[in-house]
Amino acid sequence: MHYDDEERPARELSGRVGAAVSIAAFGVAVLVLWQVFRPLAQGSQFYLIIFLAGTLPLVFLAYKSGFGKGRERPTVTDWVLAGGALLVCLYPVNPFAGGYNAFLNRQGLLEPVDIVFGAVLLILLIEACRRTTGWALPVVCLLFLGYGYYGGLLPQTWPIAHAGLDFGQIVDALYNSGSGFYGTPLDVAATYIVLFTIYGAVLDLSGASRFFVDLSVAAFRRSRSAAGRTAVAAGFLLGTVSGSGTATAVSVGAVTWPMLRRAGYPPEQAGGMLAAAGVGAILSPPTLGAAAFIVAEYLNVSYLTVLGWAMIPTVLYYLGILLAVEIDVRRFAVRAIDAPETSAWRLLARFGYHFSSLIVIVVLLALGQSATRSVVYATVLAGLLSFLDRSTRLTPPRIFAALAAGVRGVLPVVAVCAAAGVITATTTKTGLGAQLASLLVNGAKAVTDEPQVVLALTVVMAAFALALLGLAVPVTASFIIGWVIIGPALLALGVPAPAAAMFVFYYSVLSEVTPPTALAAVGASAITGGRTIPTMWQALKYALPAFLAPIAFVLTANGEHLLARGSLGGIVWTTAVAALAVFGLAIATGGWIPGAGPAGPVSRVLAAVAGLLLLYLEPVVVGAGLIALLVAVLIAGLHRRRTVPAEVPGPDAPPAPVEPPAEPAPRPQSRTETPQ
Repeated sequence: MHYDDEERPARELSGRVGAAVSIAAFGVAVLVLWQVFRPLAQGSQFYLIIFLAGTLPLVFLAYKSGFGKGRERPTVTDWVLAGGALLVCLYPVNPFAGGYNAFLNRQGLLEPVDIVFGAVLLILLIEACRRTTGWALPVVCLLFLGYGYYGGLLPQTWPIAHAGLDFGQIVDALYNSGSGFYGTPLDVAATYIVLFTIYGAVLDLSGASRFFVDLSVAAFRRSRSAAGRTAVAAGFLLGTVSGSGTATAVSVGAVTWPMLRRAGYPPEQAGGMLAAAGVGAILSPPTLGAAAFIVAEYLNVSYLTVLGWAMIPTVLYYLGILLAVEIDVRRFAVRAIDAPETSAWRLLARFGYHFSSLIVIVVLLALGQSATRSVVYATVLAGLLSFLDRSTRLTPPRIFAALAAGVRGVLPVVAVCAAAGVITATTTKTGLGAQLASLLVNGAKAVTDEPQVVLALTVVMAAFALALLGLAVPVTASFIIGWVIIGPALLALGVPAPAAAMFVFYYSVLSEVTPPTALAAVGASAITGGRTIPTMWQALKYALPAFLAPIAFVLTANGEHLLARGSLGGIVWTTAVAALAVFGLAIATGGWIPGAGPAGPVSRVLAAVAGLLLLYLEPVVVGAGLIALLVAVLIAGLHRRRTVPAEVPGPDAPPAPVEPPAEPAPRPQSRTETPQ
C-alpha cells in the first residue's frame, strides 16, 4: 500500500460501493473537462461549489476514519457524513434559500441558518483533512481559528493582537468569500491539479510507467554506475506519471533495489538515493508539484513561466544526485551488473511515443494555450497513442477507470486546499501575515543593521521555519502557510516575487526528505529493508543541493539568474558557478573527489566552504570559492600520491548478475502533490 505525499492509504472499494464511488468520480471528471471548454455561466466560485459537492462526500467513503477496526467498506457514519457534506456544499445554490445570487448578496450579513451550514462545512472539511493527511494540518487550522476568535483578547500592545472576530464573521469569511473555502488553493485543485491527475492515470494505463522504467534499465548497461544511474533516471521519468515523491521512490525501488543490492549498495545508501530521486518528481518540469500551480496563480503568471523558473534548479538537483552516485560507486566498491539484454534504442523506437504527450504540453503552453487545455489535449493524445500497443489500449471501460482514478487521486489535495482556506481567510481578516513578517525582519534587525546581513539572517530563519512547517503539514499546505507568512518578509526586504515564491516552494517540497518524518525515505527504507533514520540522512545528503540552491535565489540580485531571469550571459555564468558549488558540496558529503581519490577532512571542509561561497554568486566571493575548491582538489591529489589507493573493482571487472524484474513495477498512486 503506497503512501502518497498528501494522503493516507485509501480504501480498496469493490462491489456496489466501489462502482458508486467510481461513477460519482467519473461524473466529476466530466464536469471538470466540461468546465475547460464551456465554463459555467455563473462564474468560478459557482463551479467550485459544485466541484466540492462532488468530491468532499467521496472523501468520507474512500478514506477510513482511523477509529475502531478500520473497515474496508464505509460505515453508517461515513454515509451520514457523505450525505451531510453533499447537503452543506450545495446549500449556497439551493433555490429554496434564494439561490446562488441571493447567497452572495448576504455576504457580511449571513443569516443564522447560513452560519449553521457554514459551521458544519468547516467541521466536515477538518475531518476530511484529518482522514487524508493526519492530525497536523487540522490542528494548525484550529489554532488559526482560535487566533481569529480570541485574538481580540490579546494585549493590544502585542504585534499580533487584533480587534477580534466573532463566530459569524469567521464563518462569513470562510463560506461566503473568495479567500476562504473557495479561494485560490481550491481553485487550483479544481482547475489544474485534477486535470493532471487524470493525465497521469491515462499515462499509467497506457503503459508509460513500465516503459520509463524499462528505458532507464536499458540505458545504463555494463557500467559500475549503471544501477545508481538507472534508479535516478527512472525516478525522474516515472515522476512525470506519478508526481509523488513517496510513490515514485517506492515504485522505482521495487524494480531497481535488486540491481542496487547486487551491485553492492548498502540498504540505507540505496534507500536515500531512491528517496531523493523520487522527490525530484515534484521538483521537475514539465509537471512539478501542485504548489507550482498555486505559485502561478498567486503571482499571476503562466504555468509555462513557472516551468522556466524551475529548469536550472532541476538540472542542479539531479547533477548533485548523479555526482553523489559516481562518488558512492568508488566509496562502496560498487560492481557492474548484467542488465537485461534490451536495447534502449529498440525501446525508444517501439514505445518512444509515450514522450509525445509530455512534449505536447510544453509546446502548447509555448504557443499560448492555457495549461488546462494543454493537458486535456495531451491526455487525448496519450489515449489515442495507447492503441499502438494491444495490451494497453484505452477501451471505453479503461477510459472510465482512468477518469475515475484521476478524480480519486485528487481527493486528498481537495481536502487540504479547502481546509487551507481557514488559514488564508484568517490571515487576510486579521492581518497576521504582515505582522509575522514584520516580527521576522525585526528579529534579524535586532542582531545587525547591515541590510545584506539582515537579509541573510531572515533567509536562514525562513528556511528553518519552512523546514519545520513541512515536517507537520503536507507540501501544498506548507507552501500556502509559508507564502502568507514568509513571503511578505522576503518581499519587504526587496527580494523579487518570483525568487521569494520559488524559495518557499522548494523548502515546502523538501520536507519529503527532511528528518525525522521524510515520507519518501520511509517508503524507500521499507523497500530496501534499511534502517529508517540512517536512510533519511542519506536522502538528505543526496538532496543537499536542493536545500542550498534556493538560498542563492534570494541572497543576491545575481541569484535570479538561476531562475532563468535576466541576460543570457548572466544565466550562463551563474549556472556554471552553481554547478561548481554543487560539485563542492558533493565532495564534502561524499568524501571523494572524482579523478583525485579520497578527500580527507581538510579537503572536505574546504569543499564545503567553497560550495557555500560559490552559491553567493557575487564575483569577489565566487573567486574565493574557486580558490578554496582548487586547494581542496590539490590537497586530495597530493595525499593520493603519498598513499596507495584501496583496491576497487575496475570498469572491466566481471559484472554481478542480476535478474530482470519478473513483475511490473507497482503502479504509482495517483498524483496529489502535483498536478497530478
